[in-house]
Amino acid sequence: MKNLLKIFLFVSILSLLLGCEKNAGEGGNATVVGNVWVKEYNSTFTELIGEYAAMQEDVFIVYGDNIGFDDKTETDYMGNYRFNYLRPGKYTIFAYSKDSSMQSVSGEVVVIKQIEISKSNETLTVPQIIIFD
Repeated sequence: MKNLLKIFLFVSILSLLLGCEKNAGEGGNATVVGNVWVKEYNSTFTELIGEYAAMQEDVFIVYGDNIGFDDKTETDYMGNYRFNYLRPGKYTIFAYSKDSSMQSVSGEVVVIKQIEISKSNETLTVPQIIIFD
């Protein structure tokens, strides 16, 4: 009976420890930073008019395999953004762009960057997001 109780306690403690595993998301000390750059074209996307930092552009983050975005932020005047207090895990960062192929019904497409935070206090720089306007 004592052995059975010991096994039960061991399994209970083990399941509690495994159940406390934290997934991607808020609650950590990691930071994700990045930049959004705009390439402005004429209405048929045949002539580049100019390039500049994307000021006040919405940038979204998805935690792990979640459906839909979990948080969003806005770029500063230099096109920079940041997401703070993240735990290690996989993340999707995205912003909306005009569709240069002109195939999308909405006229917009999503520009996606997949990243993974591996350390709890890491500052991870996302490759630049280039959008069309």
